Amino acid sequence: MMKEHLLVIFPHPDDEALGCSGTIASYTSRGIPVTYVCLTLGEMGRNMGNPFFANRETLPAIRKKELENACEHMGINDLRLFGIRDKTVEFEDEEELAIRIKDVIEEIKPSLILTFYPGYGVHPDHNACAAAVIRAVETVAQKNRPTVYCVAVAKNSVEVLGEPDVTNDVAEYLDQKLAAIASHQSQFHAISKKAEKDPKVRERFTKERFWTYQF
Repeated sequence: MMKEHLLVIFPHPDDEALGCSGTIASYTSRGIPVTYVCLTLGEMGRNMGNPFFANRETLPAIRKKELENACEHMGINDLRLFGIRDKTVEFEDEEELAIRIKDVIEEIKPSLILTFYPGYGVHPDHNACAAAVIRAVETVAQKNRPTVYCVAVAKNSVEVLGEPDVTNDVAEYLDQKLAAIASHQSQFHAISKKAEKDPKVRERFTKERFWTYQF
């Protein structure tokens, strides 16, 4: 029987924070191991803090530290950085990237993977990451294939894909989620401050929605 192990695969630091950090915390709080593969350091991100505390040269190291801090709040001990340059994931050889991802899958044998839904991630890196994940999982023997929960952020996601089939109530882990979001200060300063003051924003963060990918 496949042991529970959560594998999170996103292209940028902070991709996990808004959509699934509560779900991640719900796993680590139960002692279930979580591995996070982050493809880039988000070094081409346009946000430099508010007020500015980063520049193009310092941003990669800052975002790496922010990601490490977020992982600490979520309880993730296994963070793996693939070292791909930000905004170039779409230009990576999809098969080669899928092989790298499959190597991780074969090593840790996850029961569940969290990633973006291919074509519904808005950002080209999001969609390229998702496509490589799906390609990797497709090559896993069906009896060993992990379930894949996808985050879809395109405006027409529900219209095309239907309502998400998984909705996690993460209210119990909201403090950890907000701390993970706040860790990404270069990107999420404004929304983090808003969440501190606006109960409606906090309430919105208690639900995390996923579409199960159908192979």
